[in-house]
Amino acid sequence: MARYMGPVCRICRRQGEKLMLKGGRCFTPKCPLERKRYPPGQRGTGRPKKMSEYGVRLLEKQKAKHIYGVLERQMRRHFAQAEKLPGRAGENLVTVLETRLDSVIYRAGFVESRRQARQLVQHGYFTINGRRTNIPSVLVKPGDVIAWKQGKDKRVPYESAAQSVAAKHVPAWLSVDDKSLAVKVLSQPSKEDIDVTINGRLIVELYSR
Repeated sequence: MARYMGPVCRICRRQGEKLMLKGGRCFTPKCPLERKRYPPGQRGTGRPKKMSEYGVRLLEKQKAKHIYGVLERQMRRHFAQAEKLPGRAGENLVTVLETRLDSVIYRAGFVESRRQARQLVQHGYFTINGRRTNIPSVLVKPGDVIAWKQGKDKRVPYESAAQSVAAKHVPAWLSVDDKSLAVKVLSQPSKEDIDVTINGRLIVELYSR
């Protein structure tokens, strides 16, 4: 399946909650979910259709895929990685998704959305421990340092990040140097550090069918 390139606000309306796919715009009155509290395509206020158990689990998986911008093959690969880790597979899956490079850059406050972070990574804006990478799905681990590639600090994305990073909330498992805009991974994210409302257990049940 190709990556979804349509209006992302329709995804939030389908889920019935804000997935923060447009960054700061989601906090403004321009957010369509503030004006259209119904799924796309639905009109009127009739009784909503009851969803099957399979549909509930499928919708939860789709929500996770849209939040983190992953395709089905990537999602299955991350799920296989989560199953090999100690603990609950559902919680491990969300942790694995959080430690993707594009997600870490978003959490560090350098960009407004994970989609923007993924684009910058693909264009070679970042290095991990001094090595350039253009793969957004790379998983970081404690001790890794993510920095801007030399020469990219003269570009507009770096200047925008430098102006806004001080006002952004950075989770406790990351440390950001405000001067060099380098990110150090201090630990694996804990359950309290993850603010996305994903029920990993439902995704596990879907893939275990």
